[in-house]
Formats: sequence, structure tokens, C-alpha cells
Amino acid sequence: QVQLVESGGGLVHPGGSLRLSCVVSGIIVRSYVMGWYRQAPGSQRELVADITSGGKTDYVESVKGRFTISRDNAKNTVYLQMNSLKVEDTAVYYCMIDVIPRYWGPGIQVTVSS
Repeated sequence: QVQLVESGGGLVHPGGSLRLSCVVSGIIVRSYVMGWYRQAPGSQRELVADITSGGKTDYVESVKGRFTISRDNAKNTVYLQMNSLKVEDTAVYYCMIDVIPRYWGPGIQVTVSS
């Protein structure tokens, strides 16, 4: 059974940083695309960043230069380093592994507020 568990969320002031982690169990992740999505209240879930098995990354325009996605296949983990956080980054963040079917974590709250 594939399970994803996110950690590292919380409340931070604008300009602050957080590092999200997502540990995957039940599958070896190294062959798969992994990613982070987010969903703010009243909005659709959107892709924040993803990373291929070869390490190629892609980001939504609004986080480029501030967020960094990375993976550690030995630990079956994907990370999202978030710097220079803005109020508009407030959302529930979900990690994802792109197998068939796609698997998701339960989500973790990130709140950016003064």
C-alpha cells in the first residue's frame, strides 16, 4: 500500500522560510515524477513544482526563484524549500507521486501571516 506523509508546515511571517518533506512508503520512488501541489480556500488545486526521476525540475511562475524542489531517493523523500514566503502562498500543500493511479498525501497547512 502506497502512503505519502507530509511534514514541516505551519505558521510563518511574510519573508520567512519553511521546508516541507514528504516521505513515501510502499513503493520505490526513484523511477517516478514527484511533485507538490497546493490548494487555497476557494481555489483549485495547482501544481507548485515537480521533479523527474532524472532531477529535472519545473515550477509555477509565481514561486520561481523562491521555492526549490528536491528529492532523496535513498530516503524515498521529496522536499520543498520555500523562501521569501508571501501571504498568497497560504494553502494546503500536497505531495504527489506520479504512478498509475496517482497517489497523494493528506496535505499540510502552510499559513503566511503577519
